[in-house]
Amino acid sequence: MNAVELGPVPPERRTQPPFDLFLIFAGANLVATTLVTGASLYPGFTTGAALAVVVLGSIAGAALVAALAPLGPRLGVPSVVAARAALGTRGAGLVAVFLYVTNFAWIAINNVIAGSACAAILGGPASERAWAVGLGILAPAIVAGGPRLVALADRVAVPLLLVLGVAMTLVCLRLPAPGGEAPGAHGLSWIQGLDVVIGYQVSWILMFADYSRYTASPRAGAVAVFLGLAVTSVWFMPLGFLAARAAGRTDPGAMMAAVGLGAAGAGLLALATLTTNFVNVYLSALAWKSLLPGAGEQASVWIAGLVGAALGLLSRAWLDRYVDFMLVLGGALVPVGGVLLGRFFLGRGEVDVQALYARSGPYARGRGFAVPGLLAWALGALVYYWAAPVGGTLPSLAAALLGYALLERWWGPAGSAGPSR
Repeated sequence: MNAVELGPVPPERRTQPPFDLFLIFAGANLVATTLVTGASLYPGFTTGAALAVVVLGSIAGAALVAALAPLGPRLGVPSVVAARAALGTRGAGLVAVFLYVTNFAWIAINNVIAGSACAAILGGPASERAWAVGLGILAPAIVAGGPRLVALADRVAVPLLLVLGVAMTLVCLRLPAPGGEAPGAHGLSWIQGLDVVIGYQVSWILMFADYSRYTASPRAGAVAVFLGLAVTSVWFMPLGFLAARAAGRTDPGAMMAAVGLGAAGAGLLALATLTTNFVNVYLSALAWKSLLPGAGEQASVWIAGLVGAALGLLSRAWLDRYVDFMLVLGGALVPVGGVLLGRFFLGRGEVDVQALYARSGPYARGRGFAVPGLLAWALGALVYYWAAPVGGTLPSLAAALLGYALLERWWGPAGSAGPSR
């Protein structure tokens, strides 16, 4: 397999075991940002309320990503290419640009968090940047070796993450509960917390087909994706909440110090950074090649990894706006999921896989912008922010899905010449 394969994967090469697909998603989700997402529920929730929000939000978000995972085995193409069937060639390019830009933020923050934790154990504050750069270089180096090398690395890293995660679980469960455990006055509301958790899960939606296309069974692929995301979130987010409660703040370094994990905590964050950045670098490289098909595979991987590492050295100020970032991602990506569900499960007409790659084919009509998909995406985003006070996820998803179904019925699917009535 190539490091970054934009073309369709033929059926005879869809030999990836579902367990490897599970490990990829589990490894990507056993990460510091999953802990931080759980920590963001502090101090607005009691422990029981935080657990309920985590379970409901994790299941709902993972289910949306998993619902699209069968498209990988069905079409054999990456997500940014499959999206052309709903949004048009250039419309899907907008999704690719969004993915490319936001992944830099993910890569940077993961490197910074792990670098800070490692520096606290070895080298002191002065070595934080060196740790961040080292981890930033290691991830694209492994991704450049292709999906097989990533799977091999995950087979080593994910079990270690599980062991360290169990250690953190035992420590967190022994932490004393604060007296009264009253929610903080400045925390998130229940609905906001649910949208944050779902938004975090849905941030993986743009990789729904990227790895599942190497798996033969649509059903097994969907189950592997769902379990990889849901189980890890239901496990790690509550740990983040408990660690933040113990530290009295949501800073990852302070959280690890509060639970007393020391070197084990630093190792947990370092391994988690690598496994999630495998995915982030790969997604960025795919997005880049979908925009510039002539770009070299190795260059696409290294640019994504190194730019993310460099940005991590410049500033950590955006960490203070982490919750806002999750809500922005939810508002942009939840309706994308609705549009894709509408196109592939309710839409009319089969998808011509070869035409997805043609510059002058049916998906390039209308200058490459498919009106039904783009309008439904915009509608879903508007509904998300309009309905935010009462919960934006479900209204946004429904608006985008139903909006696409109605618009497609009148206008015609992507690749049609125009309104059919």
